[in-house]
Amino acid sequence: MLHLNRKIVGPVFAATIMALLVLVMSACGSLSGASTLSDSLANTSKQSNHQSGMSYHFQTLDNNAHRTFNQLLGINNDGKIAGYFGSGTVVNGTLHPNKGYTLSRPYQQNNYHNENFLDSVQTQVTAINNQGNTAGFWVDGNGNNFGFVEWDGFFIPFQGPDTPAPATSSSTTPSYTQLLGINDKGIAVGFDNSYVNTNGTITTVSHGFMLDLNKKGGKFTAIAFPTGASSLTATAINDNGDVAGFYVDSNNNTDGFLLKGNTFTTFRYPISSRTSATSTMFLGINKYDQIVGTYVDSNNQTRGFLLTSPLLHMQWQTIDDPKGINNGKTFSGIGDNGTTVNGINDNGQLVGFYVDSKGNTDGFLATP
Repeated sequence: MLHLNRKIVGPVFAATIMALLVLVMSACGSLSGASTLSDSLANTSKQSNHQSGMSYHFQTLDNNAHRTFNQLLGINNDGKIAGYFGSGTVVNGTLHPNKGYTLSRPYQQNNYHNENFLDSVQTQVTAINNQGNTAGFWVDGNGNNFGFVEWDGFFIPFQGPDTPAPATSSSTTPSYTQLLGINDKGIAVGFDNSYVNTNGTITTVSHGFMLDLNKKGGKFTAIAFPTGASSLTATAINDNGDVAGFYVDSNNNTDGFLLKGNTFTTFRYPISSRTSATSTMFLGINKYDQIVGTYVDSNNQTRGFLLTSPLLHMQWQTIDDPKGINNGKTFSGIGDNGTTVNGINDNGQLVGFYVDSKGNTDGFLATP
């Protein structure tokens, strides 16, 4: 059961709590295990293949409140989706803020339900469990990011143990905590940022964590970096407690990881029998340890993927929304220029977003 340690009232989808001081938890413990990237890469040619038999029906789902920018980030077994609209950027002097929502079947406009932290400048709803409880983050007027959980109609804010105190003006370094995944057992995952000043150069370090909502006030447990890593982000957790995410290694490559029990295994998308992607991000996981995310191909295009049986005879499948930017186009830099698969439920449904030929970012649902 989730323990609420402060008086918070508010209905689902419309937080009515005041922007009080966020909860600051002490880091309790650290999860670690053997880092097995070398084993994973060595076994890629023997155990992995590119699956081609799975086909999907793709459905574009955009909120009419902002049809040019939508991202769908999580989906539960009832098909209820978490996401947001708005790019969060300033265009022609006007801010287009992130605004969170959930979306229910049959996915019509009146099935969108706003979910935004009270008095926030921006909110993203990033994850949803099978009870309909959500996790995400919100941003205040000084650029501070705070995680939140909406549980049975209550919104609870969280600040990670590694990030500094919230900035009091937009000119100072902000506090930064985001919750990106939540399971049915009351465990959330995410990351917070710390900042290292080296002779005037500020380096941001991301610290992945698990957050046990069953403990009074919430209990943070750090996920230990693999050897040589400079940052780590936990993005998803299933009901078995398996955690997916990604980290940056000593060569500035981004690799996906699966933390199962105390075993930490890392992965790179195999572009060919001799070449692996330099950027692989694990973003979602279901109870069968099917994992979704993105990789960057040889043309610097972002591509989605589905990974099945990651610890046995792994199978990788590229997932591209057919309405997205044409495959094979070469890009000068890495960015959100293709398809991102961000969530998967136990029925194998996928959600994410793609960039279309007009440069809009559209949400999608893919059903096998």
